[in-house]
Amino acid sequence: MARIALALPVEEEDRVAADAVRHGHEIVARCSSADELASRIETLRPTYVLVSAGERYLTNRLMALCDEAGVSVIALVAAEHERRHAAAVGLFETVAADAAWSEIEQSMSVTPRPSEAPTAWLDRGSVITVWGPAGAPGRTSMAIAIAAEIAEAGYSVALGDVDTHGASVAPALGMLDEAPGFAAACRLAGADSLTRSELERIGQRYEARAGGFWVLTGIGRPSRWPELSSDRVVGVIKECRNWVDFTVLDTGFSLENDEEISSDLFAPRRNAATVTALREADYVVAVGSADPVGLSRFLRAHVDLVETASTHRMTVVINKVRASAIGLGASGQVVQTLSRFGGIEAPILVPHDLAAFDAAILSGRILADVAPKSPARVAIQQFVTQRILPQKVRSADPASTAAGWRPWRRSKRLALERVDPQ
Repeated sequence: MARIALALPVEEEDRVAADAVRHGHEIVARCSSADELASRIETLRPTYVLVSAGERYLTNRLMALCDEAGVSVIALVAAEHERRHAAAVGLFETVAADAAWSEIEQSMSVTPRPSEAPTAWLDRGSVITVWGPAGAPGRTSMAIAIAAEIAEAGYSVALGDVDTHGASVAPALGMLDEAPGFAAACRLAGADSLTRSELERIGQRYEARAGGFWVLTGIGRPSRWPELSSDRVVGVIKECRNWVDFTVLDTGFSLENDEEISSDLFAPRRNAATVTALREADYVVAVGSADPVGLSRFLRAHVDLVETASTHRMTVVINKVRASAIGLGASGQVVQTLSRFGGIEAPILVPHDLAAFDAAILSGRILADVAPKSPARVAIQQFVTQRILPQKVRSADPASTAAGWRPWRRSKRLALERVDPQ
């Protein structure tokens, strides 16, 4: 007999509860939302939690508390957007909402496998590509912030600037870009002589208060874009996977392939670096701006992004959310707009904090150093922790909580050992 807590719509709750009792299980709670269930997990101590996969009944907070308490979570999915939401919070053990009790009980009796993504990240470094449409939605600021948060979590990180239209990582971090690191890496990759030691030689080290990361600066003059050919970028990314745990790539805005109409099939492509970075990525972060023009640009370009990127792991991050540009209930309006016109569910919303970002740019520092309590920084930190970093492996055996559910990470000592002594 299992102790089961429910967080389901009324019509599903009655059916599931009746079936569970009929098969000898105990219903210890019927909750109307994820927040209510989360507040009672510690006292109820159920064996399993059955929830609807909708945002009302399944949240990151509930998942975290269930992990800490050793409770297995099973989501009942009624629509595709609910399945995507479940995956977004790290839950892959789902059952159809209209499934018979025998199917639900079977999912309770089988130890779920860990998701594929964290397993893959154990064997090689992961690549995160940050993209956004034209109009300065905050691609570079987001890429820098993501790299900084991953480094703070204890992983080794390299931030690469592959924007062939307006590289800006170096000035944003107060670094010299006279000898662009990523272009130098591309030249070495083209000569088949790129190694870890070479990457550390041409890379610059940014030291933050909580953890530093490597930076491969971008081209200072846009006319140098032919140096970042597709084959070379692939070579650099391949070597970066062996160099660090995570490689974060800041890309350009354009995804156009019109130049491929050229009769010269071997001519370099201006947007090849961006397209290649997206196709080689394990995770894509699509950044948009929360204003009428920014959302319109994002939704139009998002169609091309989905066709270009090869990974199914993609998160939409809407930056600069504020009522002054959207109106009352800005967050709700952004979410509704993305869902209605783009079919985009569960986006990450980053509040507008101009003062904090201005302070970071002025000092050439990361957001976490100049404004650690900024609402924008907090939102980005939660996004990185909950959606990008390897998730906890969920087990049906509560006894394995202490040993088996900790997220994998390499020792911070590895990152310190790789710091250039100069």
